[in-house]
Amino acid sequence: MAGVKPREESQVGYTTGTAVQPRRSKAVRVIAWLAFVVFLFLAAAFVVAGIYFRHAEPILRARVIETLSTRFDSRVELASFGVSVFHGFQVEGVGLKLYPRQLDMQEPLFSVDKFAFRTGWRDLFRTPMHIGQVQVRGLGINLPPKDQRRNIPKLDQVESKPGKIRVVVGELLIENATLILGTNKPGKKPLDFEISKLRMTSVGAGRPMRFHAILRNPKPVGNIDSTGDFGPYNTESPADTPVRGKYSFSHADLGTLKGIGGILASTGVYQGTLDNITVDGETDTPDFRLDTANYPMPLHTRFHAIVDGTNGNTRLLPVDAMLARSHIVASGEVVRAQGIPGHDITLDVTVSPARIDDILNLGVKTKPPVMTGDLVMHTKFHLPAGGGTVLDRLHLKGSFQITNAHFTSEKIQSKVDELSLRGQGKPKEIEEEPHPNVASAMSGDFELGAQKITIPSLHYDVPGAEVAMRGVYTLDGSQFNFHGVARMQAKISEMVTGWKSWTLKLADPLFMKHGAGTEVPIEISGTRSQPHFGVEFGKIFGHKDEDKDQNGGAPGQARPQP
Repeated sequence: MAGVKPREESQVGYTTGTAVQPRRSKAVRVIAWLAFVVFLFLAAAFVVAGIYFRHAEPILRARVIETLSTRFDSRVELASFGVSVFHGFQVEGVGLKLYPRQLDMQEPLFSVDKFAFRTGWRDLFRTPMHIGQVQVRGLGINLPPKDQRRNIPKLDQVESKPGKIRVVVGELLIENATLILGTNKPGKKPLDFEISKLRMTSVGAGRPMRFHAILRNPKPVGNIDSTGDFGPYNTESPADTPVRGKYSFSHADLGTLKGIGGILASTGVYQGTLDNITVDGETDTPDFRLDTANYPMPLHTRFHAIVDGTNGNTRLLPVDAMLARSHIVASGEVVRAQGIPGHDITLDVTVSPARIDDILNLGVKTKPPVMTGDLVMHTKFHLPAGGGTVLDRLHLKGSFQITNAHFTSEKIQSKVDELSLRGQGKPKEIEEEPHPNVASAMSGDFELGAQKITIPSLHYDVPGAEVAMRGVYTLDGSQFNFHGVARMQAKISEMVTGWKSWTLKLADPLFMKHGAGTEVPIEISGTRSQPHFGVEFGKIFGHKDEDKDQNGGAPGQARPQP
């Protein structure tokens, strides 16, 4: 019994242990050998395929050059071209340049520092062929002057022909691209757009492309981030190609435009076709300024515009703006000028409610502004294209009304207070302190050009006096030159005290108007810091009627309305 038991244990061990292990090891070795053989087969296949494609690279490179040359009617340069098959079908190229045969250009129309794409074997043989992603680095587009661009071959000239191989690209990723718009105008530099990143999806014929672009705007200099849809491309009428999206424009330096300054930010949405894009957006410029005054002011705008993307012409319908405390509404056009660089801007502008001190702060160097008060204004605005600052070129023509006005210069305001008191026949109150600081009102027509304001008719009112004048005022505040007629309620003898009053009673009939009050020809001249108010005695005798006709007529005459 003792001898049998060990045999049974040995038998059990034979059936459950030592006999199984050699069988399993043998099976594993067989599988391993099979896997190794398969691996060698696949490796050999990849090596053979690699050798094949390596020998085929010159042929494929020639095909690429031939295709691009035919498609763009161009001489093509390609520094290097490689094909790999170890992770699908991969293509990489370096130093691609295209020189159109119909254009005399020293620089290539298109250039690419490096491009690459990969696709699976199954996608490679689909119809159309599918490519997951194309990567492009260092894309350069160097467009010639506008009058030569009609000779650029159309991008769709081959694709629209039947029987050609079509390619659908899932994603196009472009980094560090540059778009240069050439010019043949002397002294004008080409516009240079820097696109740091452009991502386009669903790239193919007959379908819209989704895009995300980050670019550097040349004028005003700033960063634009835009996403949207473009296409499908209209081969018969490219201007009718649809586009829509949204944008943000940040850190735009208005100082790159002549005559203005400030840092602008803008956001908005757009949709339409390339020649008729509707844009709705807002801008914020906390430090907007003109170089004549260089006084920063907050400017916020909301706008609705129609843009022709083929030439940049824009209709503003309208622009609603707040400049500090002043409300401004403008509508009009921004049209490319003929024969000179830039655009002509023509606007119909209404300013209401507003503050005259806001407008003066923006355009006049003297600080504080010459006056404060409420303003209503309507004007035609024209800013022609060309060189020089904004105020050198700017032209305004319209009408205005200012109420509750006060002059910031104590010397000027004291003269106004004195005029009011004398006009009311209260000369004794002139010596009292403080002065009444009376409010003025004025209205009239104006024309601004060459940095000066010409006012052909100005009506100025204070309690007790009414003034009709005409004249010129320079925007830098260096000169006043106004002439007109002052009409006071009181007689001239009532405007002074003491013996002067008794003496001037004899002159009352000379200055009297229709049996009451006084009419005196006056002038305001000099500068803001040294104003001169005076009576034009030469006009008192013999020229009063002529002067009335030239300076606004009788007090009851109808005045122009703003």
